[in-house]
Amino acid sequence: MGVAEGGKLYAYRVRGAGRGGVVLWAGGRGDEPDRVLAVAEGGRRRVPVFVTGRQARAFAARRGWSLAASGPDTLELVRVERWLADPVRRRVPAGAALEAWNFFEDLARGLGATRRLPRQGAAHDSAYERLCADECADWTPDERRAALDLLTAGVELWASVPSTRGRRSGPYAEPADRRRG
Repeated sequence: MGVAEGGKLYAYRVRGAGRGGVVLWAGGRGDEPDRVLAVAEGGRRRVPVFVTGRQARAFAARRGWSLAASGPDTLELVRVERWLADPVRRRVPAGAALEAWNFFEDLARGLGATRRLPRQGAAHDSAYERLCADECADWTPDERRAALDLLTAGVELWASVPSTRGRRSGPYAEPADRRRG
């Protein structure tokens, strides 16, 4: 699905322990799945990662796209990363974990890298349903392992996306005449 084909485009801020940034998220049209926007660059798909929502908006505007919301929504990935670091002692942050799960699937689709996430089966399906209902305390060992595996792979996928964070020039930075301080 191309953004030009009518899908809505949103800025989405990801706040992680190791990295963060703003990406563009394309809502699926009709039966098409959502995805994080990726652009073809040097024979590969690359996700533009911006420092600010303003940079994301400018990037979209230069391509004739407009964002469906005025500001970015936020994924607090750091909460999921903290849980992954000690899942035995920490309570599952159900809302953040659910958002992260969805984000990682959309990120993998955008990159054409769905193979980087575990193949999902019945344990993933039931873990996801319990996550939606905030019933993580009732996960079976298989459901817990499925959630841990998918979220860990997703964090690794996000960490592998080339970063433009902090760059003051390049394809995803604001033009020099638009920068502030």
